[in-house]
Amino acid sequence: MRTIPFDDPALRSMGRIDDDDPRAPVWVFPYTQVSFRCTGSRIRVKLRNHWNYGDILLGAIIDGLEVKVPVPIDTKHDGISMENGYPNRVPNASGAELAAITVDIAEHLPDIEHEVTIFKRQDGGMCHLEMLGIELDDDAAILPPADTRPTRRIEVYGDSVSCGERNEAVRYVGQADPEADLSGYSDSWHSYAAIAARALGAELHDVSQGGAPLLDGIGWFNAPHYLGMESMWDRIEYNPALGGSKPWDFARYTPHVVLVALGQNDAHPHDFMAADYAGETARRWRARYVDFVHALRARYPKALIVLATTILVHDPAWDRAIGEVCETVRGEGDTRVEHFLYSRNASGTYGHPRIPEDEEMAGELVAYLESFGPGLWE
Repeated sequence: MRTIPFDDPALRSMGRIDDDDPRAPVWVFPYTQVSFRCTGSRIRVKLRNHWNYGDILLGAIIDGLEVKVPVPIDTKHDGISMENGYPNRVPNASGAELAAITVDIAEHLPDIEHEVTIFKRQDGGMCHLEMLGIELDDDAAILPPADTRPTRRIEVYGDSVSCGERNEAVRYVGQADPEADLSGYSDSWHSYAAIAARALGAELHDVSQGGAPLLDGIGWFNAPHYLGMESMWDRIEYNPALGGSKPWDFARYTPHVVLVALGQNDAHPHDFMAADYAGETARRWRARYVDFVHALRARYPKALIVLATTILVHDPAWDRAIGEVCETVRGEGDTRVEHFLYSRNASGTYGHPRIPEDEEMAGELVAYLESFGPGLWE
């Protein structure tokens, strides 16, 4: 097998990637990916799995067909605990270096030209993947993707729904999540954000994290020291369990559309927006959301900023609050900020949206963005 390093000019990457070492980029966010064409009968990826919890799988689209393959845990480096009912990392006490592993993406392929995209299925809370190379047959050719890089660009700041978390559990459409570890059923390729981006012919940076609220100190991510999107949005690495924080260079990617899909995890542990809409905590949340929109606008002076939640069941007070935030910012003169509601917003499912529900949301989001006309992408 020959190894193709990730700085090979034939490879086209997409996503908010830590490529300080271009030959060993680190994939953090869901839907981060690399695309290329190749010949040969076998495709493998060499990587290091910086693992935190759950069953890790790597996704690929080969000649239009989706595959998923397990990514092993280096058990010499990471201990495993089942204390919470699913695999969790026990901090390394052995002093061992994290080993490089090889993952078979496909084998026994016909030796013809293949179109390949390899992508990160899961969020940065579960793992970071340090990508060390793509391995092909010794005589295989490597070529750039047949299509050109999209000129349209979208960025999403979201939670588990925007990640596509647990969406492969299609038996549970419209139902609560079963009491089982569904980490391996998370597929960013079929998140509503990714489906919509592909339908619009746009690149996507999916800056989303399961359990993320807007503000620190609430939500579900990084318990008991909860982190919100306010501590992630301008980062490329943000997970304290996997090494801490690293800033993102916003000059590298300028979206035409920014979708903020937050406000569903902020109700944990206390649904203050529903309990006391006029109270100090709720008013402070709305003010901090306005500040967040201001911060986004400072980075992206021309983008359309869309504020939303999803069809996951939550109290309508949160959508009322987001509508008020939008009105506040528009009242300040920023008319490029909009509030978007799905037809089944806040009432579509008690569990994570499954693939059919992601497709439903994507269809509505595409129609909404298309209503702005082609000038949206200029």
